[in-house]
Amino acid sequence: MCNSVFVLHCFALSWSGCSCKCEPVLNWPTWLNKETHRVVLSFISCFAGGVFLAACLLDIIPDYLSDINAELAQRRVDTSFPLPEFIMAAGFFTVLIVERIALNCRQDAMQGSDQERAPLMQANGHSHGHGQGKASSTNLEGSAHHVHMDLQAHSSFRSFMLFFSLSLHSVFEGLAIGLQTTDSKVLEICIAIVVHKSIIVFSLSVKLVQSAVPPMWVAAYVGVFAMMSPLGIGVGIGVIEAQLAAGALIQAILEGLAAGTFIYITFMEILPHELNSPENQLLKVFFILLGFSVMAGLTFLS
Repeated sequence: MCNSVFVLHCFALSWSGCSCKCEPVLNWPTWLNKETHRVVLSFISCFAGGVFLAACLLDIIPDYLSDINAELAQRRVDTSFPLPEFIMAAGFFTVLIVERIALNCRQDAMQGSDQERAPLMQANGHSHGHGQGKASSTNLEGSAHHVHMDLQAHSSFRSFMLFFSLSLHSVFEGLAIGLQTTDSKVLEICIAIVVHKSIIVFSLSVKLVQSAVPPMWVAAYVGVFAMMSPLGIGVGIGVIEAQLAAGALIQAILEGLAAGTFIYITFMEILPHELNSPENQLLKVFFILLGFSVMAGLTFLS
């Protein structure tokens, strides 16, 4: 068991090292012009969106529903209320509420800062025509600055939530490994997870770089993400040793909250970000389908 865990830990560190190489690749060669770079990055983002869509629909949600239904059946909880779906909705609305609160607080702080820096003469309504034009231009620039900063904060927050939900799911996958009792079963699950996470970690790096996250933070995010499965293994071993009665139920509930978070990120951030642009619509759909197909194939083989 210990040897198998050590193998997975080494694989996790290799994911981190490989994925940190994504950022220089995305800063394309200098012979490509800015427009070509933007289009290529958009296609890569669409591929990543397909990967996350498949991970959401074919991996995270089915795993959660299987675990929660098994726990409810074991505890003889019989209700017509869709409790598993309600837990996912709770995760969805939790992220929505937290995001709205964070963005409102940021917007209020920026407005207060701009008011402190505003010249006193702008408060006077008796201005000449050219002064009004200058003030209007200043206001337009300020508005554009606000929009840019809000969008950047918006994207950065959602990228963090994407990282958080994926990391939490990785903990649960590691937990499943830690709960195994035979080396052969551990290595079998390890191989499946390594192939699966190799695609996920590349797509996560793409979204972090696209959200203007600094390279050092991208490396930190991916490094932490790579350590989540070994952390889950340790927790699983601890659960076996402690023999907690409610451990599996708590895990299933947390999986549901993580699934709801992932639904929000996938359908409110990743896919709309690319599909709302009118350029290259059919090619974007093709790359989304390509990413989805790659993950679907890996899921089928594993």
